[in-house]
Amino acid sequence: MKFMQKRNYVFSGFLAIIIVFTGFFAFVIAQEDADTPVPERKIVVFKEGVSDAEKADVLAGANVVRIKKLRHGDAVVSADKDAEAKIAKDERVAYVETDFVVEALAAVDAKKAVAQARTPSQPAQVLPWGINRIDAEEVWPTGNTATGTDVGIIDTGISTSHPDLAGNIKGGVSEVWYTSNYNDDNGHGSHVAGIVGALNNTIGVVGAGPVVNLYAIKVLDRNGSGYLSNVINGIDWATAHGMKVVNMSLGCDCPSQAMHDAIIRAYNAGVVVVAAAGNSGGSVIYPAAYEEVIAVGATDSSNTAPYWSSRGPEVDLAAPGVSIYSTYKGTKYATLSGTSMASPHVAGSAALLLKAPVNAAYDANENGAWDPSEVLLRLQDSATDLGPAGRDDVYGSGLVNVLAAVSL
Repeated sequence: MKFMQKRNYVFSGFLAIIIVFTGFFAFVIAQEDADTPVPERKIVVFKEGVSDAEKADVLAGANVVRIKKLRHGDAVVSADKDAEAKIAKDERVAYVETDFVVEALAAVDAKKAVAQARTPSQPAQVLPWGINRIDAEEVWPTGNTATGTDVGIIDTGISTSHPDLAGNIKGGVSEVWYTSNYNDDNGHGSHVAGIVGALNNTIGVVGAGPVVNLYAIKVLDRNGSGYLSNVINGIDWATAHGMKVVNMSLGCDCPSQAMHDAIIRAYNAGVVVVAAAGNSGGSVIYPAAYEEVIAVGATDSSNTAPYWSSRGPEVDLAAPGVSIYSTYKGTKYATLSGTSMASPHVAGSAALLLKAPVNAAYDANENGAWDPSEVLLRLQDSATDLGPAGRDDVYGSGLVNVLAAVSL
């Protein structure tokens, strides 16, 4: 019996030693793993005039993996800190930054949206309260339905099978990795598109500009997220394909020079860029925070900003964004809330304004056309003031009123 106890003691001792050494080696391995550089997605922006061969030479010299080439000629690579530092020091490189993830500005009442999305797909047409509130339907009898205005929806795509959208979809592109199809497999982009330009066809809903040309620029995946590089490519696609307005109901708290550069290219090409201010109730996010972008906060049916609508000096305008009924993925409809829903009310208003004659008082460069800065100024001057008198950080210049804007 004592012999058996002794054997047990010896075995227990060996076991304890093994556990200690195992723990030690696990600690050492963990420490080594912690010190090992981890590759990250980086956007490499080259200086103007650098040839493709030189760009390839820069990347080859740093021994990185190129994930994709961007439309403007820049690159997305997988690089650790050492490789990133080496690339950044190259005189042919302007800068290197992280390829952050951006998100669709998710609906506050998403569960309600999913439930309503299961209802019959072709209900009788109603005029959504938001479209009514901005007085878009009062513009149509003048003959202005935004006919032919090219509007890019930079989002999760647009449902190509939706009977309230298909007639206005004129094309698009996919920038997500798993598909070349710009059809919406999330629902967010279709909801946004319906606010801008759902057909006036007796079913479902009607958008602010019911005869716009909608372009589906799919930069976010089925989960409503995507990389900054997707968004940059989407903006550059919109610029190259002559969009007059783009809507971005997406963003992140991640200032990006590469994205800002793409927005500046669009703005200088005459594209009106509209974006959602954010749903955190805090500071305005990007891209809405950039000067060239019309940043839009949300209001409810009582013309009050919800607590979650982001605010700050960057907010330019407010628009309906609470309990907005619109088109959804497939042939469905849903009710969503968010600055994601407010932004397309302004994008649709811009599409209508672009079809109106240019008032000489707003034609600063005397070119006879509405430029992005002139569109913003007119929408602000004609907005309904909310909150404290004058411009404020919650409502900007006020609630957009497109009838007043086109009534020059």
